[in-house]
Amino acid sequence: MCRPHPTPDAHFSPNTRPSATDRYHVTLKEEKLTIKAVVMATAQPGSTNQWALVWDREPGQHIPRERDWGEKKASRRKKDDINTGRDMVNSGGSVPAVVCLASLCVALCVGAALKPDVVLENSATTLNHSMVLVQRMEALLTQGNGSDVSLRVQTLNTDEVKVIQVHSLVLTLQSDVFEELLQTRNSTAMVIRETPDCAAVFDKFIRYLYCGDITVRLNQAIPLHKLASKYHVWDLQQGLAQYMTQHLSSDSSTGHVVTWYQYAMQIGDVTLQNSCLQYLSWNLSSVLQSAEWSSVSPELMLSLLQRSDLVLQSELELYEALEAWINQNQPSGEMAENALKAIRYAMIPPQHLFHLQKKSSLMLKYYESVRDLLFLAFQFHSASPVQLAKYFDVNCSLFMPRNYLSPAWGSPWVINNPTRDDRSFSFQTQLGPSGYDASKRVTWNALFSPRWLPLSVRSAYPEQGSLQPTRTDGGRPRIIVTPATSSPDFAGVSFQKTVIVSARKQGKVVVRHVYNFHQSTEEAGDFLLEADLQRRASEYLIDSSLYLHIIVKPLYHSLIVAKK
Repeated sequence: MCRPHPTPDAHFSPNTRPSATDRYHVTLKEEKLTIKAVVMATAQPGSTNQWALVWDREPGQHIPRERDWGEKKASRRKKDDINTGRDMVNSGGSVPAVVCLASLCVALCVGAALKPDVVLENSATTLNHSMVLVQRMEALLTQGNGSDVSLRVQTLNTDEVKVIQVHSLVLTLQSDVFEELLQTRNSTAMVIRETPDCAAVFDKFIRYLYCGDITVRLNQAIPLHKLASKYHVWDLQQGLAQYMTQHLSSDSSTGHVVTWYQYAMQIGDVTLQNSCLQYLSWNLSSVLQSAEWSSVSPELMLSLLQRSDLVLQSELELYEALEAWINQNQPSGEMAENALKAIRYAMIPPQHLFHLQKKSSLMLKYYESVRDLLFLAFQFHSASPVQLAKYFDVNCSLFMPRNYLSPAWGSPWVINNPTRDDRSFSFQTQLGPSGYDASKRVTWNALFSPRWLPLSVRSAYPEQGSLQPTRTDGGRPRIIVTPATSSPDFAGVSFQKTVIVSARKQGKVVVRHVYNFHQSTEEAGDFLLEADLQRRASEYLIDSSLYLHIIVKPLYHSLIVAKK
């Protein structure tokens, strides 16, 4: 049916012996349908066999199949069966198994996916049997037909050995590391030594090389990523990194985000590292209550404590969680002192500070290290921000709130059917976190619009406190938060607004995004910029509702006193 037709990619001269790295392009054409396969041939030592593995068949043309094996030429018909593929080559001696597998791949391709190379006509149809090919490749691995390599996977520091019958052609096509190892082997057996976690999933890794798909569990992501990195299977490596980024919120008995963060630090994956750190920061309140909190490393603990975007109930909750972590992990004294100094004591009400000062065993042990911070916090609670700003730098982190979910700092807001029309909402917060302002409240008006004009073209409100937006079909979702009234107490204070958007991922409600905007803008310009709220299954919606939490954070400013 086919005849040898040499091309620049596949032809060898009679004086050339093919090497293990020579590749052939096998092309079969049947009218408009073209099937292509890439195969690799390995010559046995001392063999004079030559190959010409590119065959063409024009539409309607019957062409006999021929082969040129050096000086010996013969034409014969062969069965198109994967179990007899090894008979394609007859050199009078042993037959290289990779050549058998080359013919096998051609047979699998002929019986599997047929795709046109050109644009289909109206009457043409694409027949896709690629799943059949995957099933046959999986059966090839399972049954070991035509195998030429016995892969012995030895677990380090144990006597456990796992034997996998593989085909060198498949391994070399997928991994240049395997290709080098196969070239330097001295026998049909090849020993590979792996750590226990990698050895446990090595068979899944090999199956991916044959079938191109893999089922991953949370506890298998890191060992599979290690194997993909070690053997240069880059597509799998990238897919696993993406899998970890997308499954941070999945439930696990012992937690996995902290482990993934530490692994990302080891391998230098900045993207995965930042994704894990952001997830822990935005969902810290739930992380503090999980078993994963105890596994946080000292380095990660200090990184979290330095951040202002932590989402949690209060600063007191963070102190209590830190105390439990120190008592359980017993870090060095220096590390414990640095962690305690990162707590923002000015954000803890004075009555709770008195309690910690007398009742907390951790505070009593390290009191000298944080005494000055506690004294400054008590001064903050006893004086007005204007007076404090005359003598202290109030721009430091000690006086900067985090994203606290307690009622004194903001309020949740659930918007049903958010694309329907504009919504407004009012809530109250404390004027500031200091004890001096504890009894003062500020009323805020929030407005959400699914289609909102930019601030520069929006009409002014007809009267103070009235929220009457200008609508447009071409606008984007917008939210603005403004004070209902002004007050002299606002002197020396500006307000940062934070809008937290929650969503359900892997059946768990987590923080999807955090938007920050300041008093000067009164709205978040990038609010829900990429969200498609029209879709009921939007990743920003929970049961067709938009779940928001608005936080107002007072920021104090140092006063500049003119010299007389």
